[in-house]
Amino acid sequence: MIPELDFPGGKVGYTSEMKFIPESSSRRIPCYRVLDEDGRIIPDSDFIPVSEKLAVRMYEQMATLQVMDHIFYEAQRQGRISFYLTSVGEEAINIASAAALSPDDVVLPQYREPGVLLWRGFTLEEFANQCFGNKADYGKGRQMPIHYGSNRLNYFTISSPIATQLPQAAGVGYSLKMDKKNACAVTFIGDGGTSEGDFHAGLNFAAVMEAPVVFICRNNGWAISTHISEQFRSDGIVVKGQAYGIRSIRVDGNDALAVYSTVRSAREMAVTEQRPVLIEMMTYRVGHHSTSDDSTKYRAADEIQYWKMSRNPVNRFRKWVEDNGWWSEEDESKLRSNARKQLLQAIQAAEKWEKQPLTELFNDVYDVKPKNLEEQELGLKELVKKQPQDYPPGFHV
Repeated sequence: MIPELDFPGGKVGYTSEMKFIPESSSRRIPCYRVLDEDGRIIPDSDFIPVSEKLAVRMYEQMATLQVMDHIFYEAQRQGRISFYLTSVGEEAINIASAAALSPDDVVLPQYREPGVLLWRGFTLEEFANQCFGNKADYGKGRQMPIHYGSNRLNYFTISSPIATQLPQAAGVGYSLKMDKKNACAVTFIGDGGTSEGDFHAGLNFAAVMEAPVVFICRNNGWAISTHISEQFRSDGIVVKGQAYGIRSIRVDGNDALAVYSTVRSAREMAVTEQRPVLIEMMTYRVGHHSTSDDSTKYRAADEIQYWKMSRNPVNRFRKWVEDNGWWSEEDESKLRSNARKQLLQAIQAAEKWEKQPLTELFNDVYDVKPKNLEEQELGLKELVKKQPQDYPPGFHV
Protein backbone atom coordinates (compact mmCIF):
# COMPACT_ATOMS: atom_id res chain seq x y z
CA MET A 1 0.00 0.00 0.00
CA ILE A 2 1.40 3.39 -1.04
CA PRO A 3 1.70 5.75 1.95
CA GLU A 4 -0.39 8.91 1.71
CA LEU A 5 0.30 12.51 2.59
CA ASP A 6 -2.57 14.57 3.93
CA PHE A 7 -2.81 18.10 2.46
CA PRO A 8 -5.65 20.64 2.50
CA GLY A 9 -5.85 19.95 -1.23
CA GLY A 10 -6.47 16.24 -0.61
CA LYS A 11 -4.76 13.01 0.35
CA VAL A 12 -2.18 11.86 -2.18
CA GLY A 13 0.42 9.13 -2.38
CA TYR A 14 4.06 10.08 -2.69
CA THR A 15 7.10 8.95 -4.64
CA SER A 16 10.80 9.62 -4.32
CA GLU A 17 11.11 9.70 -8.10
CA MET A 18 10.88 13.13 -9.74
CA LYS A 19 8.66 12.51 -12.74
CA PHE A 20 6.70 15.06 -14.77
CA ILE A 21 3.38 14.11 -16.29
CA PRO A 22 3.79 14.07 -20.10
CA GLU A 23 2.12 16.84 -22.03
CA SER A 24 -0.01 14.28 -23.88
CA SER A 25 -0.42 10.56 -24.37
CA SER A 26 1.46 8.94 -27.23
CA ARG A 27 -1.85 7.48 -28.42
CA ARG A 28 -4.78 9.72 -29.26
CA ILE A 29 -8.22 9.03 -27.77
CA PRO A 30 -10.13 6.92 -30.31
CA CYS A 31 -13.30 8.11 -32.00
CA TYR A 32 -16.51 6.15 -31.43
CA ARG A 33 -18.45 5.31 -34.59
CA VAL A 34 -21.14 2.86 -35.72
CA LEU A 35 -21.53 3.41 -39.47
CA ASP A 36 -18.66 3.17 -41.90
CA GLU A 37 -18.34 5.65 -44.77
CA ASP A 38 -20.62 3.52 -46.94
CA GLY A 39 -23.44 3.58 -44.40
CA ARG A 40 -22.94 0.02 -43.20
CA ILE A 41 -22.89 -0.91 -39.52
CA ILE A 42 -19.41 -1.83 -38.34
CA PRO A 43 -19.42 -5.43 -36.97
CA ASP A 44 -19.81 -5.75 -33.19
CA SER A 45 -20.77 -2.08 -32.84
CA ASP A 46 -22.14 -1.03 -29.46
CA PHE A 47 -25.10 1.24 -30.14
CA ILE A 48 -28.73 1.92 -29.22
CA PRO A 49 -31.12 0.49 -31.84
CA VAL A 50 -33.19 2.98 -33.84
CA SER A 51 -36.69 2.10 -35.05
CA GLU A 52 -37.84 2.58 -38.64
CA LYS A 53 -40.13 5.44 -37.61
CA LEU A 54 -37.38 7.29 -35.76
CA ALA A 55 -34.75 6.66 -38.44
CA VAL A 56 -37.00 7.96 -41.22
CA ARG A 57 -37.89 11.06 -39.23
CA MET A 58 -34.21 11.71 -38.49
CA TYR A 59 -33.34 11.47 -42.17
CA GLU A 60 -36.28 13.66 -43.20
CA GLN A 61 -35.19 16.36 -40.78
CA MET A 62 -31.55 16.18 -41.91
CA ALA A 63 -32.63 16.59 -45.55
CA THR A 64 -35.02 19.41 -44.64
CA LEU A 65 -32.21 21.20 -42.83
CA GLN A 66 -30.10 20.92 -45.99
CA VAL A 67 -32.88 22.46 -48.09
CA MET A 68 -33.48 25.20 -45.52
CA ASP A 69 -29.81 26.14 -45.43
CA HIS A 70 -29.60 26.31 -49.23
CA ILE A 71 -32.67 28.51 -49.67
CA PHE A 72 -31.96 30.91 -46.80
CA TYR A 73 -28.35 31.22 -47.95
CA GLU A 74 -29.55 32.16 -51.43
CA ALA A 75 -32.07 34.60 -49.92
CA GLN A 76 -29.19 36.38 -48.20
CA ARG A 77 -27.19 36.50 -51.41
CA GLN A 78 -30.23 38.09 -53.09
CA GLY A 79 -30.28 40.80 -50.42
CA ARG A 80 -33.56 39.67 -48.89
CA ILE A 81 -32.04 39.03 -45.46
CA SER A 82 -28.87 40.56 -44.03
CA PHE A 83 -27.05 37.50 -42.70
CA TYR A 84 -27.17 33.72 -42.60
CA LEU A 85 -25.12 30.81 -41.30
CA THR A 86 -25.43 27.20 -42.48
CA SER A 87 -25.01 23.80 -40.80
CA VAL A 88 -23.73 22.07 -43.94
CA GLY A 89 -21.61 19.08 -42.96
CA GLU A 90 -22.94 19.07 -39.41
CA GLU A 91 -26.52 17.91 -39.99
CA ALA A 92 -26.02 14.63 -38.09
CA ILE A 93 -24.91 16.48 -34.96
CA ASN A 94 -27.97 18.72 -35.14
CA ILE A 95 -30.66 16.15 -35.75
CA ALA A 96 -29.32 13.00 -34.09
CA SER A 97 -28.49 14.83 -30.85
CA ALA A 98 -31.96 16.43 -30.82
CA ALA A 99 -33.58 13.02 -31.38
CA ALA A 100 -31.77 11.63 -28.33
CA LEU A 101 -33.05 14.29 -25.93
CA SER A 102 -36.28 14.75 -23.99
CA PRO A 103 -38.48 17.77 -24.82
CA ASP A 104 -38.01 18.81 -21.18
CA ASP A 105 -34.23 19.09 -21.58
CA VAL A 106 -33.16 22.72 -21.85
CA VAL A 107 -30.97 23.53 -24.85
CA LEU A 108 -28.46 26.39 -24.81
CA PRO A 109 -27.15 26.53 -28.39
CA GLN A 110 -24.17 28.25 -29.93
CA TYR A 111 -25.45 29.26 -33.38
CA ARG A 112 -24.96 26.25 -35.66
CA GLU A 113 -27.74 24.11 -34.17
CA PRO A 114 -31.01 25.17 -35.89
CA GLY A 115 -31.68 21.49 -36.54
CA VAL A 116 -32.29 20.96 -32.82
CA LEU A 117 -35.01 23.59 -32.96
CA LEU A 118 -36.39 22.14 -36.21
CA TRP A 119 -36.64 18.72 -34.56
CA ARG A 120 -38.52 20.16 -31.62
CA GLY A 121 -41.22 21.66 -33.81
CA PHE A 122 -40.08 25.16 -34.76
CA THR A 123 -41.83 25.74 -38.08
CA LEU A 124 -40.27 26.92 -41.32
CA GLU A 125 -42.49 30.00 -41.00
CA GLU A 126 -41.02 30.73 -37.57
CA PHE A 127 -37.49 30.43 -38.95
CA ALA A 128 -38.36 32.82 -41.78
CA ASN A 129 -40.04 35.35 -39.48
CA GLN A 130 -36.93 35.50 -37.30
CA CYS A 131 -34.56 35.93 -40.25
CA PHE A 132 -36.71 38.76 -41.63
CA GLY A 133 -37.23 40.38 -38.21
CA ASN A 134 -40.91 41.07 -38.88
CA LYS A 135 -43.85 41.58 -36.52
CA ALA A 136 -44.23 37.83 -36.07
CA ASP A 137 -40.62 37.45 -34.89
CA TYR A 138 -40.52 36.47 -31.22
CA GLY A 139 -37.41 38.61 -30.77
CA LYS A 140 -39.30 41.66 -32.09
CA GLY A 141 -36.70 42.31 -34.75
CA ARG A 142 -33.98 43.17 -32.25
CA GLN A 143 -31.74 40.20 -32.95
CA MET A 144 -29.65 39.51 -36.02
CA PRO A 145 -30.85 36.72 -38.34
CA ILE A 146 -30.34 33.12 -37.09
CA HIS A 147 -30.54 34.17 -33.43
CA TYR A 148 -33.51 31.89 -32.92
CA GLY A 149 -35.11 31.15 -29.57
CA SER A 150 -38.25 29.52 -28.21
CA ASN A 151 -39.53 29.40 -24.64
CA ARG A 152 -42.15 26.88 -25.77
CA LEU A 153 -39.49 24.48 -27.01
CA ASN A 154 -36.97 24.98 -24.17
CA TYR A 155 -34.41 26.52 -26.54
CA PHE A 156 -32.52 29.54 -25.23
CA THR A 157 -32.17 32.46 -27.63
CA ILE A 158 -28.85 32.40 -29.49
CA SER A 159 -26.31 35.13 -28.83
CA SER A 160 -23.13 35.68 -30.82
CA PRO A 161 -20.57 36.18 -28.00
CA ILE A 162 -18.65 32.91 -27.93
CA ALA A 163 -19.07 30.46 -25.02
CA THR A 164 -21.32 32.66 -22.84
CA GLN A 165 -23.90 29.86 -22.89
CA LEU A 166 -21.65 27.37 -21.07
CA PRO A 167 -21.64 28.92 -17.58
CA GLN A 168 -25.33 29.62 -18.13
CA ALA A 169 -25.88 25.94 -18.91
CA ALA A 170 -24.14 25.00 -15.66
CA GLY A 171 -26.58 27.28 -13.84
CA VAL A 172 -29.58 25.88 -15.69
CA GLY A 173 -28.46 22.33 -14.94
CA TYR A 174 -28.02 23.16 -11.26
CA SER A 175 -31.49 24.73 -11.20
CA LEU A 176 -33.00 21.57 -12.71
CA LYS A 177 -31.18 19.56 -10.05
CA MET A 178 -32.48 21.76 -7.22
CA ASP A 179 -36.02 21.44 -8.57
CA LYS A 180 -35.58 17.66 -8.86
CA LYS A 181 -36.56 17.72 -12.53
CA ASN A 182 -36.14 14.64 -14.71
CA ALA A 183 -34.20 16.73 -17.22
CA CYS A 184 -30.78 18.14 -17.99
CA ALA A 185 -29.23 21.16 -19.69
CA VAL A 186 -27.59 20.58 -23.07
CA THR A 187 -25.22 23.13 -24.52
CA PHE A 188 -23.21 23.36 -27.74
CA ILE A 189 -19.86 24.97 -28.54
CA GLY A 190 -17.35 24.95 -31.39
CA ASP A 191 -13.68 24.02 -31.05
CA GLY A 192 -12.71 27.70 -31.13
CA GLY A 193 -14.95 28.38 -28.16
CA THR A 194 -12.77 26.20 -25.97
CA SER A 195 -10.21 29.02 -26.01
CA GLU A 196 -12.67 31.22 -24.13
CA GLY A 197 -12.55 31.46 -20.35
CA ASP A 198 -16.28 30.71 -20.18
CA PHE A 199 -15.61 27.20 -21.49
CA HIS A 200 -13.42 26.41 -18.51
CA ALA A 201 -15.67 28.22 -16.04
CA GLY A 202 -18.72 26.38 -17.33
CA LEU A 203 -17.14 22.92 -17.12
CA ASN A 204 -15.63 23.52 -13.70
CA PHE A 205 -18.86 24.98 -12.30
CA ALA A 206 -20.88 22.01 -13.57
CA ALA A 207 -18.35 19.49 -12.22
CA VAL A 208 -18.07 21.02 -8.76
CA MET A 209 -21.83 21.50 -8.39
CA GLU A 210 -22.51 18.07 -9.92
CA ALA A 211 -24.97 19.66 -12.32
CA PRO A 212 -26.72 17.54 -15.00
CA VAL A 213 -25.26 19.18 -18.10
CA VAL A 214 -24.29 17.63 -21.44
CA PHE A 215 -21.57 19.71 -23.09
CA ILE A 216 -21.36 19.04 -26.84
CA CYS A 217 -18.34 20.43 -28.68
CA ARG A 218 -18.38 20.41 -32.48
CA ASN A 219 -14.74 20.03 -33.42
CA ASN A 220 -14.87 20.92 -37.12
CA GLY A 221 -11.24 21.99 -37.32
CA TRP A 222 -11.82 25.70 -37.90
CA ALA A 223 -12.86 28.67 -35.78
CA ILE A 224 -13.75 30.86 -38.75
CA SER A 225 -10.23 31.02 -40.30
CA THR A 226 -8.28 29.88 -37.24
CA HIS A 227 -7.20 26.25 -37.45
CA ILE A 228 -7.21 24.00 -34.38
CA SER A 229 -3.39 23.92 -34.46
CA GLU A 230 -3.55 27.54 -33.33
CA GLN A 231 -6.20 26.84 -30.67
CA PHE A 232 -4.66 24.16 -28.45
CA ARG A 233 -1.84 21.61 -28.12
CA SER A 234 -3.91 18.99 -26.30
CA ASP A 235 -5.46 15.90 -27.89
CA GLY A 236 -8.50 17.85 -28.99
CA ILE A 237 -11.28 18.68 -26.56
CA VAL A 238 -12.15 15.27 -25.09
CA VAL A 239 -9.12 15.27 -22.77
CA LYS A 240 -10.11 18.60 -21.23
CA GLY A 241 -13.05 16.97 -19.49
CA GLN A 242 -10.87 14.71 -17.35
CA ALA A 243 -8.97 17.74 -16.06
CA TYR A 244 -12.23 18.98 -14.54
CA GLY A 245 -13.40 15.56 -13.35
CA ILE A 246 -15.96 15.19 -16.13
CA ARG A 247 -16.75 11.95 -17.95
CA SER A 248 -15.96 12.43 -21.64
CA ILE A 249 -16.11 10.74 -25.05
CA ARG A 250 -14.98 11.44 -28.62
CA VAL A 251 -17.50 10.63 -31.36
CA ASP A 252 -17.70 10.66 -35.16
CA GLY A 253 -20.06 13.62 -35.56
CA ASN A 254 -20.81 12.63 -39.15
CA ASP A 255 -22.28 9.30 -38.01
CA ALA A 256 -25.92 9.85 -37.04
CA LEU A 257 -26.22 6.50 -35.23
CA ALA A 258 -23.10 7.14 -33.16
CA VAL A 259 -24.27 10.66 -32.29
CA TYR A 260 -27.72 9.42 -31.29
CA SER A 261 -26.39 6.61 -29.08
CA THR A 262 -23.81 8.85 -27.43
CA VAL A 263 -26.11 11.75 -26.63
CA ARG A 264 -28.88 9.48 -25.39
CA SER A 265 -26.42 7.67 -23.10
CA ALA A 266 -24.86 10.93 -21.91
CA ARG A 267 -28.29 12.38 -21.22
CA GLU A 268 -29.17 9.31 -19.14
CA MET A 269 -25.94 9.64 -17.14
CA ALA A 270 -26.49 13.34 -16.56
CA VAL A 271 -30.05 12.89 -15.27
CA THR A 272 -29.77 9.65 -13.28
CA GLU A 273 -26.30 10.22 -11.85
CA GLN A 274 -26.55 14.01 -11.57
CA ARG A 275 -23.26 14.70 -13.32
CA PRO A 276 -21.95 16.64 -16.32
CA VAL A 277 -20.73 14.87 -19.46
CA LEU A 278 -18.50 16.22 -22.24
CA ILE A 279 -18.87 14.99 -25.84
CA GLU A 280 -16.41 15.92 -28.57
CA MET A 281 -18.04 15.56 -31.99
CA MET A 282 -15.47 15.22 -34.78
CA THR A 283 -16.84 16.79 -37.97
CA TYR A 284 -16.17 19.28 -40.75
CA ARG A 285 -17.84 22.61 -41.57
CA VAL A 286 -18.44 22.28 -45.31
CA GLY A 287 -20.05 25.71 -45.68
CA HIS A 288 -18.42 29.07 -45.13
CA HIS A 289 -18.43 30.17 -41.51
CA SER A 290 -21.24 32.55 -42.42
CA THR A 291 -22.36 34.72 -45.32
CA SER A 292 -19.67 37.18 -44.18
CA ASP A 293 -16.91 34.62 -44.79
CA ASP A 294 -15.11 33.17 -47.80
CA SER A 295 -13.51 29.97 -46.52
CA THR A 296 -11.63 29.36 -49.77
CA LYS A 297 -9.23 32.07 -48.57
CA TYR A 298 -7.92 29.73 -45.87
CA ARG A 299 -9.02 26.23 -46.99
CA ALA A 300 -8.35 24.38 -50.22
CA ALA A 301 -11.39 24.03 -52.49
CA ASP A 302 -10.51 20.35 -53.02
CA GLU A 303 -10.64 19.77 -49.27
CA ILE A 304 -14.11 21.29 -49.02
CA GLN A 305 -15.35 19.29 -51.99
CA TYR A 306 -13.97 16.05 -50.54
CA TRP A 307 -15.90 16.48 -47.31
CA LYS A 308 -19.02 17.61 -49.15
CA MET A 309 -19.10 14.57 -51.44
CA SER A 310 -17.15 11.74 -49.79
CA ARG A 311 -17.77 12.36 -46.08
CA ASN A 312 -21.33 13.74 -46.25
CA PRO A 313 -23.26 12.77 -43.07
CA VAL A 314 -26.66 13.03 -44.76
CA ASN A 315 -25.71 10.72 -47.64
CA ARG A 316 -24.11 8.29 -45.20
CA PHE A 317 -27.23 7.99 -43.06
CA ARG A 318 -29.44 7.82 -46.15
CA LYS A 319 -27.52 4.76 -47.38
CA TRP A 320 -28.22 2.98 -44.10
CA VAL A 321 -31.92 3.90 -44.15
CA GLU A 322 -32.22 2.81 -47.79
CA ASP A 323 -30.40 -0.47 -47.14
CA ASN A 324 -33.04 -1.22 -44.52
CA GLY A 325 -35.76 -0.71 -47.13
CA TRP A 326 -37.16 2.34 -45.32
CA TRP A 327 -36.48 4.97 -47.99
CA SER A 328 -36.65 5.27 -51.77
CA GLU A 329 -35.72 7.67 -54.55
CA GLU A 330 -39.38 8.58 -54.82
CA ASP A 331 -39.50 9.46 -51.12
CA GLU A 332 -36.39 11.58 -51.59
CA SER A 333 -37.76 13.55 -54.51
CA LYS A 334 -41.08 14.16 -52.79
CA LEU A 335 -39.50 15.28 -49.52
CA ARG A 336 -37.09 17.77 -51.06
CA SER A 337 -39.71 19.16 -53.42
CA ASN A 338 -42.19 19.71 -50.59
CA ALA A 339 -39.56 21.22 -48.30
CA ARG A 340 -38.47 23.65 -50.99
CA LYS A 341 -42.07 24.65 -51.71
CA GLN A 342 -42.86 25.22 -48.02
CA LEU A 343 -39.70 27.27 -47.52
CA LEU A 344 -40.35 29.53 -50.49
CA GLN A 345 -43.90 30.09 -49.26
CA ALA A 346 -42.61 30.84 -45.75
CA ILE A 347 -40.14 33.40 -47.10
CA GLN A 348 -42.75 35.08 -49.28
CA ALA A 349 -45.13 35.30 -46.32
CA ALA A 350 -42.40 36.62 -44.00
CA GLU A 351 -41.52 39.36 -46.48
CA LYS A 352 -45.12 40.56 -46.57
CA TRP A 353 -45.34 41.03 -42.81
CA GLU A 354 -44.76 44.56 -41.52
CA LYS A 355 -41.53 45.25 -39.68
CA GLN A 356 -41.53 45.94 -35.96
CA PRO A 357 -42.20 49.60 -35.11
CA LEU A 358 -39.22 51.67 -34.01
CA THR A 359 -40.68 52.02 -30.51
CA GLU A 360 -39.94 48.33 -29.86
CA LEU A 361 -36.27 49.28 -29.80
CA PHE A 362 -36.86 50.97 -26.45
CA ASN A 363 -39.35 48.58 -24.83
CA ASP A 364 -38.79 45.57 -22.55
CA VAL A 365 -35.64 47.04 -20.99
CA TYR A 366 -37.07 48.84 -17.95
CA ASP A 367 -40.39 48.44 -16.19
CA VAL A 368 -40.75 52.22 -16.28
CA LYS A 369 -38.90 53.89 -19.13
CA PRO A 370 -36.28 56.31 -17.70
CA LYS A 371 -36.02 59.91 -18.89
CA ASN A 372 -32.75 59.43 -20.82
CA LEU A 373 -34.28 56.57 -22.83
CA GLU A 374 -37.36 58.65 -23.59
CA GLU A 375 -35.09 61.42 -24.86
CA GLN A 376 -33.22 58.98 -27.10
CA GLU A 377 -36.48 57.63 -28.49
CA LEU A 378 -37.76 61.12 -29.23
CA GLY A 379 -34.47 62.08 -30.88
CA LEU A 380 -34.54 59.00 -33.15
CA LYS A 381 -38.16 59.67 -34.17
CA GLU A 382 -37.25 63.24 -35.12
CA LEU A 383 -34.28 61.99 -37.15
CA VAL A 384 -36.47 59.53 -39.09
CA LYS A 385 -39.02 62.27 -39.74
CA LYS A 386 -36.31 64.67 -40.90
CA GLN A 387 -34.48 62.17 -43.17
CA PRO A 388 -37.04 59.58 -44.33
CA GLN A 389 -34.99 58.80 -47.44
CA ASP A 390 -32.40 57.08 -45.26
CA TYR A 391 -34.86 54.45 -44.04
CA PRO A 392 -36.45 51.55 -45.98
CA PRO A 393 -40.01 51.69 -47.36
CA GLY A 394 -42.61 50.58 -44.86
CA PHE A 395 -40.45 51.64 -41.92
CA HIS A 396 -42.73 52.38 -38.96
CA VAL A 397 -41.91 54.76 -36.14
